[in-house]
Amino acid sequence: MTAWYEKLFANYARQYDRESFVKGTIGECDFIEREIDMDKTRRILDVGCGTGRHAIELARRGYAVVGVDLSAAQLAWAREKAAAQGIRVDFRKADARHLTFAGEFDLAIMLCEGAFSLMETDEMNFQILQGIARALRPGGKLIQTTLNGLFPLFHSVQKFLAKAAADGTSTTESCSFDWMTFRDHSVIAFEDDDGRKHKLKCNERYYVPPEMSWLLKTAGFATVEIFGARLGAYSRSDLLTPNHYEMLIVAAKA
Repeated sequence: MTAWYEKLFANYARQYDRESFVKGTIGECDFIEREIDMDKTRRILDVGCGTGRHAIELARRGYAVVGVDLSAAQLAWAREKAAAQGIRVDFRKADARHLTFAGEFDLAIMLCEGAFSLMETDEMNFQILQGIARALRPGGKLIQTTLNGLFPLFHSVQKFLAKAAADGTSTTESCSFDWMTFRDHSVIAFEDDDGRKHKLKCNERYYVPPEMSWLLKTAGFATVEIFGARLGAYSRSDLLTPNHYEMLIVAAKA
C-alpha cells in the first residue's frame, strides 16, 4: 500500500516550492553555518531533502552536501535547480528509515518535517534517528525541526494551518487531533505539478520535548538541546513555548 506522503510527493515539487513554509531557507542556513563554525570542511547530510532548498544553499556556500529523499519527483526538480545554478549536490533516492551511511558526516539536517514525523509509527521515526546517528562521525551534530506537541495543547492546529495556507498552494480541509497518539489526522487539498487537483488523508506525529530527548539519547546522541523554531530565523535564544508550532533540536553524538 502506498503511504500518504509518497502519494503527496509523487508529483508535487514545483508547487511545493511555492508554499509559504519554504521561504525561510537563507536564515535557516545562516543558523546551520553558525552551528558548525562556518567550517567548510564539514560534510553535511540532508535527510528528507525534498526539493533541495537547504542542500543547494549550503552547497552554494561551499559545503559538500549529500541530500536523500524518497520522492523521485522532488529529487528530479532539486537536480534541475542545482544544475541551472551551476551548483553541485549529491542527491540520492533513499528511504530515511534505512540509511546505509556509517561515520561519513559531520552534520545531519532534517528540517521542515523532512521524513521524521510523517512516518506511520514511532518505531519508524526512531529508525530514522538511529540511521542518522550511525551516519555521523563522533562529535557530529544533528539539527532537526519537528512538530511541537505542546502547540495543540493550547491552540487549534486547524486554525493555524488555515492561516498558513493563505500564502501557499495547498489547503487543509479538516483536522482531528488524537490525544492518545499525538497524531493529527487531516485532509489536504492540493494541485500537483501538472495542474491536477487532489485530496489526501494525512497524519503526522507531534512530539513533546521529553520524548524527543529520550528518543535521541536512546538512538546514540549524547546531548540534546531544544528550542523554539521560527521560520527563517532559527536561534538558540528562542526558548520553546506552546506558541511554537515546531521545535528546533540540536543534538550531538558522543
